Amino acid sequence: MAEQKFYTPLKVGLLTVVTAYFLFTLHGMFTLSWVGEWNRLTVNHNFATTIFVEDISAAITLGFRFAASIIAFSAVLVYFAKKKLSKPTVYKVARWVLVFEGIYWLGLVATAYYTVLVLSRPTVNLLSYLLVSVIPTVVEAIILPIILFIFAFKLNPNKPFKTSVRWGFITGTLYIFVFWMTNTGSWIGVLSERGKGIQYLWKEVTQVNGIEHVTLHLEHLVSFITTAFLLLALAIYAVYATMKSSHIEKVQDIKMGTIGVILTSLGLYFLWNYLSWVIFAGATFNDWYRWFLGHNMDLWMLSLPLLGLPLLLSNKHQEKSSP
Repeated sequence: MAEQKFYTPLKVGLLTVVTAYFLFTLHGMFTLSWVGEWNRLTVNHNFATTIFVEDISAAITLGFRFAASIIAFSAVLVYFAKKKLSKPTVYKVARWVLVFEGIYWLGLVATAYYTVLVLSRPTVNLLSYLLVSVIPTVVEAIILPIILFIFAFKLNPNKPFKTSVRWGFITGTLYIFVFWMTNTGSWIGVLSERGKGIQYLWKEVTQVNGIEHVTLHLEHLVSFITTAFLLLALAIYAVYATMKSSHIEKVQDIKMGTIGVILTSLGLYFLWNYLSWVIFAGATFNDWYRWFLGHNMDLWMLSLPLLGLPLLLSNKHQEKSSP
């Protein structure tokens, strides 16, 4: 009987994703161009104070994500070197990563606080600001860390396997909703700053020279549609997968193809928005790209298709092989 190969596409994909997680965090950790930014904002003292508090709190908790990336990267390297990793070790590594990741997101509490404060201004459009800024920021700064901590607590080899799986799906689904809310809010903010709001996208298509104008800014239109609609569709699909996960009792019950679809789709979203800037944006560079590329610590997820595709293909192979 032929010996099974150790280096499979799935394992190589895992190594690649964890390496991307580590390298992106390493880069963010030691990119210090933001230091002193608040001193350059002499026009508005209150705004400078806000930037100072937000930057410092985020920088401190980024250290915890850096620790999480080191733990994950080291564990995978040990796994590849020894070609095995004990079950208790896997659980322990995953729990530490989840806890440190949760602490990292807590660094945005200051941002959530200042965002909520803006609600007291009489000039604020309450409903719009709640949807675009307050709710997304509060969810990612408070709700997401809580869910990560719960998942870490539930991830225990002595607890039923289905409990860990269910909370894994819940956590992943919340991540997607956070990305949908924050990125859609960022796009709407960019369009509103232009004084055009959502109507800008409609005018892109309906004005007289629509074809030429859409061609000129097609990457903007595609990025908005994939963010506001396709990312939401993926989040809804993740909710469906989470509901189905309640029937999972053992590893063999997991639909790897479902996880593959989610990981691949989410990764392609990040990959597209990165490549659209590199290939197409050029002179049409705007605050959307500035935020997505310059302040986005989750760009490492553009490597997710390398993990998702092997899961998707392995599931199809199993379906063909089953009687």
